[in-house]
Amino acid sequence: MQPLNGKTLKLRAMEPSDIDVMYEWENDPETWIYSNTQTPFSRFYLEQYIINSHSDIYTEKQLRLVINNKKGETIGCVDLFEFDPKNRRAGVGILITKEHRKKGYAAETLDIVINYAKNILSLHQLFCNIAANNKQSIELFKKKGFTEAGCKKEWLLSEDQWLDEYFFQLLF
Repeated sequence: MQPLNGKTLKLRAMEPSDIDVMYEWENDPETWIYSNTQTPFSRFYLEQYIINSHSDIYTEKQLRLVINNKKGETIGCVDLFEFDPKNRRAGVGILITKEHRKKGYAAETLDIVINYAKNILSLHQLFCNIAANNKQSIELFKKKGFTEAGCKKEWLLSEDQWLDEYFFQLLF
């Protein structure tokens, strides 16, 4: 298996042709609570982000990969963020488009990312932050070996309601 390929998915670098889908994802208020976004992104900003995304994870301390299924459709993206090469860790976040959810794509994406983080980047751990009401993500990350390491009480404000946020870690 190639480092960024799974059975039915391929993770790839962003391309200029991804601008439309990136614009849609980043400006969807439903996902802002999970990405800590509060304002829309301009098309120009996202174009610049894609143009500069060729930079090395060691330079930028983050990496966004686009997820394609075997038909070549773009079905989401995965981010490695807060990359810390000294302490050999990174955060991980996954977005799967609504129409492609509940098909096992997030699980397969996480398998690919875990393999990449462990065997290519030589990381010691991955971590993630998950809102307490995101039961599917909590279940997924637990199934992949992540353990709850803490709870940030009333950490996220969503529609006038405070939500806890869980911190999960996977140690290699």
